[in-house]
Amino acid sequence: MKSLLLICSVFITALTACHHSSTNATTKQTQPNNIQPTPVKAQQYLVVLGIAQDAGYPQAGCTKNCCKDVWQNTHKKKLAVSLGVIDQQEGKKWMIEATPDFREQLQVLNKFQASESMLPQGIFLTHGHIGHYSGLIHLGREAMGAQGVAVYVMPRMRQYLTNNGPWSQLVSLKNIYLQPIQADSSFQLSQQIQITPIQVPHRDEFTETVGYQIKGSKKTVLFIPDINKWQKWELKLTEVIKTIDIALIDGTFYKNGEIANRDMSQIPHPFVEETTALLKDIPASEKSKVYFIHFNHTNPLINPGSKERKEVNKQGFNIAQEGQIIRLDQ
Repeated sequence: MKSLLLICSVFITALTACHHSSTNATTKQTQPNNIQPTPVKAQQYLVVLGIAQDAGYPQAGCTKNCCKDVWQNTHKKKLAVSLGVIDQQEGKKWMIEATPDFREQLQVLNKFQASESMLPQGIFLTHGHIGHYSGLIHLGREAMGAQGVAVYVMPRMRQYLTNNGPWSQLVSLKNIYLQPIQADSSFQLSQQIQITPIQVPHRDEFTETVGYQIKGSKKTVLFIPDINKWQKWELKLTEVIKTIDIALIDGTFYKNGEIANRDMSQIPHPFVEETTALLKDIPASEKSKVYFIHFNHTNPLINPGSKERKEVNKQGFNIAQEGQIIRLDQ
């Protein structure tokens, strides 16, 4: 198996690493607010800026055991799912998702690739659920007052942001500039990094949903934080995994019944138990490409000491971690 990634010791209060049992990665635990990044020996790479579901971890209003300890030990909190994309050679950076934790994630991204304005060259959105676009509000007149930040959007997402406040104000004041993209249409971010939106089935109340394939000079990463059941996708996950080097995929819920007193069919995601069963017969080298991400606060995989997490690792799969570096150039 190809060398996959390094783990960087970049953490602020909201970005602390968890212990990872895979032999493909190592982690380092640091104290909150210790922003001393180890230089990344890579020209092109991704940095995982968040691993939690839209509402973060702990979740508002949760006083159950899954969140109680984190309320008391805030250094254990996790941010909503986001990726940074960096080309050090060209001195450029991008973000995938504008989450409610945009402030912290922008700060961390600039520890890897600094710029005077701090803003990335562009922001890519996957869909219109709160954890994936609501951070755009920080670009408006009440906050950064940014000008002309490129936001890459699918057609329905573009229409939604243009026609609904307060997002429409970001457009009219030119805080953001909506760049249209199309599914399966690849384009170059830099000389070495290419990105392709891949449409996937999801609830899609307001917008369509996409994942992204990010291709560097040596490696290709698939990022699908939200999808309905894999069987509803026109592609076969087992076949897609063969074509890429790393798959960061929807791990929102571990199993059915995880949320008491709610009909989980109304929030459709592939349960981790379903995904591991679907992939149980693929070679170990293919399983090791898989990193679950986008964990709900109820999902035991977000707890580094859980028996469920150990079981998933034992089966040959991995858990994405905040601060994780995924090299695209080796």
